[in-house]
Amino acid sequence: MTGTRALPSSPRSQAGHRPRRGRSLLATGAALAAVVSSGLLAPATASAAPGHAHPHAGIASVQKDIDALVSEGGFPAVLGSVVDGRGRIRDLAAGVSDVTTGRPAPVNGSVRIASNTKTFTATVVLQLVAEGRIGLDETVERYLPGLVRGPGGDGRQITVRQLLQHTSGLPDYDDVVYPGWAETGLTGHFTPEELVAAGLSQPATPQGVFSYANTNYVLAGMIVEEVTGRSVADQITHRIIEPLGLRQTYWPADGDLTIRGRHPHTYTQAEAGGPLTDVTEIDPSIGGAAGQLISTPHDLAEFFTALLGGELLPPAQLAQMKTTVPAPDLSLRGIDMQYGLGLASHELPCGVEGWGHGGDLPGVHTRNTFTEDGRGATLTVTGEPANADPEDLHQYVDWENAVDDGVCAQPRR
Repeated sequence: MTGTRALPSSPRSQAGHRPRRGRSLLATGAALAAVVSSGLLAPATASAAPGHAHPHAGIASVQKDIDALVSEGGFPAVLGSVVDGRGRIRDLAAGVSDVTTGRPAPVNGSVRIASNTKTFTATVVLQLVAEGRIGLDETVERYLPGLVRGPGGDGRQITVRQLLQHTSGLPDYDDVVYPGWAETGLTGHFTPEELVAAGLSQPATPQGVFSYANTNYVLAGMIVEEVTGRSVADQITHRIIEPLGLRQTYWPADGDLTIRGRHPHTYTQAEAGGPLTDVTEIDPSIGGAAGQLISTPHDLAEFFTALLGGELLPPAQLAQMKTTVPAPDLSLRGIDMQYGLGLASHELPCGVEGWGHGGDLPGVHTRNTFTEDGRGATLTVTGEPANADPEDLHQYVDWENAVDDGVCAQPRR
């Protein structure tokens, strides 16, 4: 999901700053791989106060870049975590949590991570594949008989793998449901069935070709629930969040519009330079298994590091997750993007492959990039750049490039 403007007129303007079809409310972001900029190191779980100079030059450089995203880019706040090749994490922040009070942005504050949820959902599905309870190449019909029927697709012709890879041909539901959500002040509630029905009402896209659609992951979550008899929220909690000790990551309960703990406010604006509207409290059910989780930059760094390090999936399933197809919809920076099963990849400037995801909701945007040798970064910004056209995702290029540069600056093991 994306958007950073006052509650809108056009669903497309709020649905991901997307310049082309294929972006979505819970978009992965231009490169799905963005985060802090240049240099970083860190003793495990150390934190830096906003604007505070660090003894390590790399950290000071990153803090300087984050500060610039606030002072020059116009973001109210920027939160980030960076991982070096030894697995040491440094948390950084800049800007203000609340533009009214001027309260400093919290280091490692909680945010809505939107489409980063997809990687959690895909991980659970692949764990169930490893247990023999789900078949990647089985049809959706096998698990959800009769549910997927409509102009948008037929579950008898779509596999679980295609859901996770966004090659199912199913259209996205965001343009259908967003106008009504906006009319409620982003507080309207949706069931998974309603989201899927909205997606199926739209024309299908070509099957076998990457086309990003939240509908795919809502269905994947429904399959998890059908197979296990427990909610996808419960499965993500017990299979990923609790084992990794991600204490600030959680699935908000139905009707919970708030964010627990210390968190920055998030803002939208109707036009570049216009007044800000606080959209911190929203109903996240529009995302479901495609984008409902709340987390922190540090927890996301822990999650992606563990995932790529083989802690959450057996080798065979991790290899499946990293088997990719071209994803031109995501290649907005002139970078060749690939998408696997809930995980995207691209080549970093230092010649190393970066893996991650990203997520956008009105007022909050998160990007991640991690490497197989243990380096990585995750960055969240609140609002959009002060002078950016709210409908133009290309305006985000500078801060997304900063993520790749930050990862490359980290020392290897």
